[in-house]
Amino acid sequence: MTIQQQYDTHFWSSFKSDLAAEAKRLGFQQLGVTHTDLGEHIEHYQNWLDQDFHGELDYMSKHGSKRWTPEELVPGTLRVISLRMDYRHEDGNPLALLSEKEQAYISRYALGRDYHKLIRQRLKKLISYIDTKCAGHQFRAFVDSAPVLERAFAQRSGLGWFGKNTMIINRSAGSWFFLGELYTDLPLPLDDAYNAEHCGSCTACLDDCPTKAFAGPYLLDSKRCISYLTIEHKGAIPTELRPLMGNRIFGCDDCQLVCPWTRFTQVSEEPDFSPRHQLDNIALLELFEWDEDTFLSKTEGSPIRRTGYENWLRNIAVALGNADTSEDIVTALQAKQRHESELVREHVQWALSQHTNTPSHTTKPKLP
Repeated sequence: MTIQQQYDTHFWSSFKSDLAAEAKRLGFQQLGVTHTDLGEHIEHYQNWLDQDFHGELDYMSKHGSKRWTPEELVPGTLRVISLRMDYRHEDGNPLALLSEKEQAYISRYALGRDYHKLIRQRLKKLISYIDTKCAGHQFRAFVDSAPVLERAFAQRSGLGWFGKNTMIINRSAGSWFFLGELYTDLPLPLDDAYNAEHCGSCTACLDDCPTKAFAGPYLLDSKRCISYLTIEHKGAIPTELRPLMGNRIFGCDDCQLVCPWTRFTQVSEEPDFSPRHQLDNIALLELFEWDEDTFLSKTEGSPIRRTGYENWLRNIAVALGNADTSEDIVTALQAKQRHESELVREHVQWALSQHTNTPSHTTKPKLP
């Protein structure tokens, strides 16, 4: 090794340490660096697509190899910098909330500000920091904003292992964190991939999934996943899955809540991730009364906006159908029987059939 090579190696190693420190100052809990080769993750992803487990998520397949070949998406990419940011806050007992049938359950990641905007802003600040130290290099930041296999890169950069629930799990943080990436031509030293697997014989996430959405360990059928059904799916929710959704109206956390590693989750100090508008424990009937203007106002800057008002009412109608029968619930559902949306009307009618002796009435199932 020449003196110049030794100097370069020392410089980039030192700079990487400074970069990790700056990332922590900006609110990230960990930074890792990997190369652009995803190896076996490519075949696993293609097999998942071939089995149609992505459902209506067409964007998961339309970009081809750009999703796993950074150089095709951003020419000149040499390294992928992966970062994670904890989002779990002090929110009582989420598992207990799932049994309170008249209350709404919203995925914990969606209770505060939209993480896409927050993390993107922090990544931009990190890029500005890099430019002050070594200008002339290229970067592109990603937060679910382009075809990037972010969990695969996170595993490759040492942030955690793939759990049986397909989440990246970290021994000191569980899986309650967001991911962001920087594609860059910086010749940073590589971190070791996280090749250990600490799930062992545990199958809690697979066994406790309300809709049995896992076709097997590490294999999620999105079409049965409550997160997919309540957020991404735009049509009628399959009738046979509605009773299994309980009071979950936006997303689902069950496979994380029952994971033993969640006991190591660190409480986030990021104020923007704190719950807004009491959404961490709010009555279904209160949310069902929101008109569209209220929905848009209350969800401004929130990931809940993604589902749209029509699907919001659809989801709540299903949850009300799964709640214990009461005069207030029946009255609220009847008030929306003539809603302008055919989709909403259909789910309202189904919900009413769970509470009344209509011809379409079926025996009210017990929640799993």
